[in-house]
Amino acid sequence: MAWHMPAEIAPHERTWMAFPAEGVTLGESASEREEGYTTWTAVAHAVAEFEPVTMLVDPSEIDRARRMLGGGVEIVEAPVDEFWMRDSGPTFVVDDERPGVLGAVDWIFNGWGAPAWAQWRKAAEHARIIAGAVGAELVSSTLVNEGGGIHVDGEGTVLLTETVQLDPRRNPYADRQRVEAEMARTIGATKAVWLPRGLTRDYDEFGTNGHVDIVATLTSPGRLLLHAQHDPDHPDHEVTRALRAHLSEQTDAAGRRFEITDLPAPATLRDDEGFVDWSYVNHLVTNDGVVACGFGDEKADAAARGILSDAYPGRRVVTVDARPLFDRGGGIHCITQQQPRVSGR
Repeated sequence: MAWHMPAEIAPHERTWMAFPAEGVTLGESASEREEGYTTWTAVAHAVAEFEPVTMLVDPSEIDRARRMLGGGVEIVEAPVDEFWMRDSGPTFVVDDERPGVLGAVDWIFNGWGAPAWAQWRKAAEHARIIAGAVGAELVSSTLVNEGGGIHVDGEGTVLLTETVQLDPRRNPYADRQRVEAEMARTIGATKAVWLPRGLTRDYDEFGTNGHVDIVATLTSPGRLLLHAQHDPDHPDHEVTRALRAHLSEQTDAAGRRFEITDLPAPATLRDDEGFVDWSYVNHLVTNDGVVACGFGDEKADAAARGILSDAYPGRRVVTVDARPLFDRGGGIHCITQQQPRVSGR
């Protein structure tokens, strides 16, 4: 077998999501819960403009999901506690030696390091449930990892973060060599590019400890979009400057230096909890489109759409207000997971 993870820009069969279920992430008040349901629904509808969407829905939420999602989103009933599909769901791969074969990497999911607040034991089964639903071969892994902790170019390069895959709460006995060997076995990565850290807010109690999908993404081989915080009053100003300097010295699987394009943050620096990590990097590439995060900043949102349009020629960029997602710890990329199209299936 020769598994590899296609780039996000490759054709998709569908996008997978999970409908919110009551708990810590959704919110305590009725208004907070309604905001969560509404935002997940808005993202699903935006993605469905470009490709099919299938939603895992907990039995307790079936009636609400049917009412809110309508007929444009397929529903699969399954247990749900956490609903960040990028992290709990499978990472889809294809087999270069067996055309038409789809694989699903089942990373160990422990709620981003098994914090006391996280509810994740139902979500830890999502990769197996989805693999069974689509008839994918299960690629089991002993690595604790999440889909938001990796980005690939489809040609052997993977972006990782030292504070994620080497997090002692996730993989206490791992080192770079072991992680890289597992990335080669499961997703076909021949070159790992390690970021030393992620954005500041992501190290709070409810953060992921440095997921790359809020920091940087590979738009095509050799080209990289990087979150840029230009305001010196924000701690990520220095963080993103250092990351840019670091990544400018790295090479991809083909030995190329990266062509780096800044994707500036919106103007807002803080919310009630502290410095925000609002990032346009956390978008989803779909068939013929890009679903981008919006932050109520008309100028910055428009500028981000322009940069994303240039990065993904021929795709239409649409914006969905992602502030309720970031309030809960992630963005549009975090709640979606693409299933690549495989010829012959």
